[in-house]
Amino acid sequence: KQAEAEAEILPTAGSDFRGKCILLVEDNELNSEIAAEILSEYGFLVDTAENGAEAVEKVKNSKPGNYDLVLMDIQMPRMDGYTATREIRTLPNNRKANVPIVTMTANAFEEDRKKAFECGMNGHIVKPIDRRSISKVLDQIFKEAK
Repeated sequence: KQAEAEAEILPTAGSDFRGKCILLVEDNELNSEIAAEILSEYGFLVDTAENGAEAVEKVKNSKPGNYDLVLMDIQMPRMDGYTATREIRTLPNNRKANVPIVTMTANAFEEDRKKAFECGMNGHIVKPIDRRSISKVLDQIFKEAK
């Protein structure tokens, strides 16, 4: 039973995230620690930012292709996730501008999902995050990238 339950929450067969780098943008320290722990279990290298402005700077100053994905909170001080996503999408370097961005938000309404996609996000995870929802979205994003 335990093995079956674990198999359900792990990424699907063939998913290998080792060596992939995620920028985790989250202003709540506890949420950030939980998400980083889950992502590390999948083999991701995790970098963090505490707000949208810091996330934009990190992507802007990174080498193209350094980040494979950005997990973006929406409600943060200094700059929210929607604004940060729009700014990243306007970066002059095409690889940086087109990095996959997935929102993590407590807002589960359809209008919130629509707004996330309208501002250029590639996926939507509802908080509190869990392994199953992260796994599903990450598998989807990285399968599309192949």
